Amino acid sequence: MLFGEEIILEKIEGEWAKIIIPTQPSKKDVRGYPGYVPAGQIKEIPEEDWQGEGIAVVISKHSMLLDENREPKFEVSYLTSLPAIAEEGELIKVITPEGYGYLPTVDVSLYPSREVIPKGSGAAILKSGEAFLELPYFWGGMSSYGYDCSGFAYSMHKAQGYEIPRDATDQANQGEEVALEELKPGDLLFFAYENGSIHHVGFYYGDGKMLHSPNTGKNIEIIDIEGTIYEKELCQARRYWEETNE
Repeated sequence: MLFGEEIILEKIEGEWAKIIIPTQPSKKDVRGYPGYVPAGQIKEIPEEDWQGEGIAVVISKHSMLLDENREPKFEVSYLTSLPAIAEEGELIKVITPEGYGYLPTVDVSLYPSREVIPKGSGAAILKSGEAFLELPYFWGGMSSYGYDCSGFAYSMHKAQGYEIPRDATDQANQGEEVALEELKPGDLLFFAYENGSIHHVGFYYGDGKMLHSPNTGKNIEIIDIEGTIYEKELCQARRYWEETNE
């Protein structure tokens, strides 16, 4: 999860909290993605205290969050979203789980709400992903400190206003089915073992290429699919993006 992301708390089990993440759709739970986080990393905040004049979404790879005294607090990831209070010169005042803070205006985009973030094209999704070329793969990663294959697919869609399932198997079962001979840049490509079990997802980049976060020990890359194991394992494609007037 990202700093400030809202959850449903199921229960506390010792030092761990069982949670649901509503913004990450999953077949594992109709309410969202289930899992565990350290109990010390969550905080209950009254809904009325989590209201701003819209939201500030981090659009830089990372941004330094400042405290109320405008002193550096810690770095936050791309797509971190916090309620915005006001623009104060070169800073945006935001609400955080630990009180008020500030983000550099240059690092964020402001929107009235998450629901009205403009939807981008397939090309826009790819442009978001290109910024992370050479970033090391991280299993389970959902931040700009490291993505896994489906986390990369999920997050680059999120950057362009789309909410898609968190895991590759779920991503392959939703969206618009696309014939492999009718691919467009930005479509998701899915790869399966011989038994049909999907194990990987990447973006069709055009000209027979793929943009993806491969596996542990490798970095996000653009590759030619032909002549690789991916050519043999490619099984289907899905499209979640919409045509725009770009």
